[in-house]
Amino acid sequence: MKKTVLVTGASRGIGRAIATVFARNNYNVMINYFKSEREALTLEQELKQQGCTVAVYQADVTQRTQVAAMIVESEKIFGSVDVLINNAGISQFKLFTEISDEDWELMLATHLKGMFNCCQEVLPQMIQRKKGKIINIASIWGMVGASCEVHYSTAKAGMIGFTKALAKELGPSGIQVNCIAPGIIDTDMNKGLDETEKSQLLEEIPLQRFGKPEEIAALAFYLASPEADFITGQVLSPNGGFVI
Repeated sequence: MKKTVLVTGASRGIGRAIATVFARNNYNVMINYFKSEREALTLEQELKQQGCTVAVYQADVTQRTQVAAMIVESEKIFGSVDVLINNAGISQFKLFTEISDEDWELMLATHLKGMFNCCQEVLPQMIQRKKGKIINIASIWGMVGASCEVHYSTAKAGMIGFTKALAKELGPSGIQVNCIAPGIIDTDMNKGLDETEKSQLLEEIPLQRFGKPEEIAALAFYLASPEADFITGQVLSPNGGFVI
C-alpha cells in the first residue's frame, strides 16, 4: 500500500524538490501551496505526466481551519498521512531595529504556528496507528543566528526546539520527529544575493559551493524511510561544512 506525504510550501525550492523525490518513489503526495498557484499546478501536471500520484491544495498554514480542511481532503483522497514535512516558510533581510510588529508576527506565525497547526491536525491518526514521521525544515541560521535576520533566526531556532521536545513526547507512540537545518541552498530565497555576497559566503563553505534543493530532498526521503526508524529528535544540517 502506498504511503502518503504532505509537504507544505511545496510549489518552489526545497519543497518542490521534496515533493518530487517522494512522488517519483511511489508516495502519494499532497502538494500544499499558499500563493504560488501557477508553480504548484505546473508541478502537479509534470508529476502526473510521469505517472505519479499527486494532488494540490491551497492553504495558509497559519490558519488552523484551512489546515484542518487540507488534512481532511488529503485523507479523503489518499488515506491517512504517513509523513508530514513542515517546509512552508518566508525570509526577510532587515536590520533588527527596522523589523516591524507585522514583520515579526508574520515570521513567527508562518514557521511556528504553521508547524504547530499541521502537527496537531495530523497527529491524532498517527498516534492511533502508532507510527508516522514528522520532518521540520529549519535552517542553519536557527543554529548559529544570522545578522539582519533576527526574526528568521528566532523562528528557525524555535522549530529546532519544537522538534526535540515533540520527539520526546511522541517516541512512545512510535512516531519519529526530526529536523533538517540546511545551509545556503541555491533557491529563489537566496536569489537576492549579489555576486560579492555570494563570493563571501562561498569562501566560508569548505566544499566551496551552495547546496542543491535535491540534496535536502534526499535527506528528507531518508528520514522518512524505515532505515531511519531509530533516528528521532535530531537536527541534521547539510551545509557544506559552513558550521561544524
